Amino acid sequence: MNHSELTALLTFAAAMSFSPGPNTTLSTALAANRGMRVAIRFCLAVPVGWTLLILACGLGLGALILNIPPLRWSVKVLGVGYLLWLAWRLMRQTSLSGQVEGKLLQIGFMQGVLLQFVNIKAWMLALTVTAGWVVSAGGLAAPNPNERLAIVAPLMAFFAFSSNFTYAAAGSLMRGWLEKGQRLRWFNRFLAMVLAATGAWMLLV
Repeated sequence: MNHSELTALLTFAAAMSFSPGPNTTLSTALAANRGMRVAIRFCLAVPVGWTLLILACGLGLGALILNIPPLRWSVKVLGVGYLLWLAWRLMRQTSLSGQVEGKLLQIGFMQGVLLQFVNIKAWMLALTVTAGWVVSAGGLAAPNPNERLAIVAPLMAFFAFSSNFTYAAAGSLMRGWLEKGQRLRWFNRFLAMVLAATGAWMLLV
């Protein structure tokens, strides 16, 4: 991979990773509501899911899903449904960590990994990365796709973790401010609306 290709990949990865989306929104929400110790599991799950997605796209699964309407819509419906469920859970969170267990916003490591597989935006981005930097080089078929994948996958994983950790750190720093009055309630409602809007956007892509 030459210098211009690597520069383009770094720019693309930074722009896509740090722009707001379902992952960064959930990282912020988890850290703000339950602390960094809980959020870090999700921050680690996202790059694992991303790496698996890129590998799946390298094997042709991404193109299969995006080109077969029933599969594409199945991914969309599952992803949107899950995001709306998380938004509803987030709306119900009204205090920091100490409430009834059944109302806590909970996203385990495996849930974080699997969330990537029902995110149609993640499939499209993974397919773009695979097509642009793994199986091709300068518009031509790459003679060394495995070597290129060994560069691309950890790089994307690094950006996935860095972006989510950054958003989680911001959420964690806000905990002291959010615990006063109704601030947490309105903060969670705002993030829930962001998740719901993301779900609506996913239906349109």
